[in-house]
Amino acid sequence: MRSHILKLIRSPGKMALHSASNGGTKYIFAPAGAEAHGQAEQFTKATLTRGDLDATSPIRQFHSWFAAAQQSGRVAHPETCCLATASLPSGRVSSRMVYLKELDGAGFVVYSNFGTSRKARDLATNPWASLTFWWEGLERQVRVEGPAARLSAEESQKYFDTRVRGSRVGAWASRQSQVLMPAATGKGEAGGEEEGGDDGREQLEGWVKEVEERFEGQEQIPVPEFWGGLRIVPESVEFWQGRQSRLHDRFLYTKVSSQDESDSWLLERLSP
Repeated sequence: MRSHILKLIRSPGKMALHSASNGGTKYIFAPAGAEAHGQAEQFTKATLTRGDLDATSPIRQFHSWFAAAQQSGRVAHPETCCLATASLPSGRVSSRMVYLKELDGAGFVVYSNFGTSRKARDLATNPWASLTFWWEGLERQVRVEGPAARLSAEESQKYFDTRVRGSRVGAWASRQSQVLMPAATGKGEAGGEEEGGDDGREQLEGWVKEVEERFEGQEQIPVPEFWGGLRIVPESVEFWQGRQSRLHDRFLYTKVSSQDESDSWLLERLSP
């Protein structure tokens, strides 16, 4: 089976077929909200037409939708988004939830560790990334794709200074995505750590203590060189409005570059 999947993966234009190896047992099948099984709810809150959009700028359109999400009272954290990256040459994709922290004429900015994290390794081989926003209360989503670039230390410091002290210390302390080693507290019968013993958290807390001591009595903490802002410069942005019978309204902005560097945007409706 594995060789069959690998053969299909290596064949351009073909997707691997996968057959269940556990006797057909499905742990989850057709869930619907709190119901174990059922039909999915219909999207009926709104419609979206070309005339509803700012045809000249997806960034201005996003700003409008973001403000609507903030003011609706139906979206707890509209800044929440999924950041996806992919490593080359393997093509393996990884994703994680982050917060959008800035929007300007150049693009969408998130902040994170870019020294030891999986995203840092991905971006070192492939600068392209995507963001997906899902605003369930409005039955809307936005997808952003484009190359990503680090912000300068000076730009990152401005945001870093707005974080609570504990989060600034944490940014210095965490070797994001590295394995934390349990303290040597003895082995259980199966060769693992004794039940109730340290599972690696002590190492992280030790790093935090070291950073606290380093910056003791110092309110102004510099941004770490391995931490900061990442701007995704959009090449395409899709606005999605849920509709009944899954016949959603989808509009895609695609950047059109010209020789005089005055970019414009092509706006097209997509089939759901």
